[in-house]
Amino acid sequence: MKIRTLIFLFFLFAATVLNAQTANVLPPVDQSPLDLSYFPADYPIMKIQNKAPASPVMRVLYSRPHAGGRIIFGGLIDYGDVWRLGANEATEIDFYRDVKIGGKTVKKGRYTLYAIPAQDKWTFIINREIDVWGAFKYNASKDVVRVTVPTSKNDHVEDLTMLFTKTNTGATLDVYWETTKASLPINF
Repeated sequence: MKIRTLIFLFFLFAATVLNAQTANVLPPVDQSPLDLSYFPADYPIMKIQNKAPASPVMRVLYSRPHAGGRIIFGGLIDYGDVWRLGANEATEIDFYRDVKIGGKTVKKGRYTLYAIPAQDKWTFIINREIDVWGAFKYNASKDVVRVTVPTSKNDHVEDLTMLFTKTNTGATLDVYWETTKASLPINF
């Protein structure tokens, strides 16, 4: 009886140790890391230096997929389809004040940002549904505004990149990937 009890305790201890070791296994690093861009671009540094406005105008949060030798537009991403404008979760844009996009006021708040790429233009979509993965459950009835803009060609960009560029009337959200650049005008 003592031997059975000892064997049972040994296996119980071994299972506990094995379970503790597997519980600490971390998931692999995401191949499309999360990134963000602010307007003004150096807002976080300005805030640390006590030189920043009370809040930024806006920021965009997105995952950065790699081209990896693939044809992106018209290949990986079909022309005419709604795209999450990144990888993984749908891209989100936060406005810390009311802005104007396509002549329409977009209220301060958090939104999802999609695009419909075409060969020579993109339609940007600001949508009020948030915390969604991809564009699989995209709901057009929740669109706040759609704006179609021409695209331009640029040097090859391996990783999807988004940044804000100051303009005379506000800023543009510039999106670069592969050899395509699309810019969403935002006025404030």
